[in-house]
Amino acid sequence: QVQLVESGGGLVQAGGSLRLSCAASGRTFSSSGMGWFRQAPGKEREFVAGINWSGGSTNYAGSVKGRFTISRDNAKSTVYLQMNSLKPEDTAVYYCAATGRMIYYTAPGQYDYWGQGTQVTVSS
Repeated sequence: QVQLVESGGGLVQAGGSLRLSCAASGRTFSSSGMGWFRQAPGKEREFVAGINWSGGSTNYAGSVKGRFTISRDNAKSTVYLQMNSLKPEDTAVYYCAATGRMIYYTAPGQYDYWGQGTQVTVSS
């Protein structure tokens, strides 16, 4: 079992930066792939970034590649999403999720554990 709590969301102007954190509890975090997803009003939840259990493999949605960076600190049981050059279209509720397996996936249905989400709003 893994419990996830996101933090770091907020209101930022276009071009600004935010760093999201996802603190995990449970013994399986260090062996679990992790993902960040987002959901805007009226839209489906979409994959943003994923990282495998060791941090040695990452993947990004095309819309955020080059602007967002996912990382993890297994000693702190925390995964991060550094978001730079934010755009109004990045506005959404951001969720972290754990697969319970060593790799990440891009499909939300492959994740077993979810946080409650944190709101990110980018003003133009």
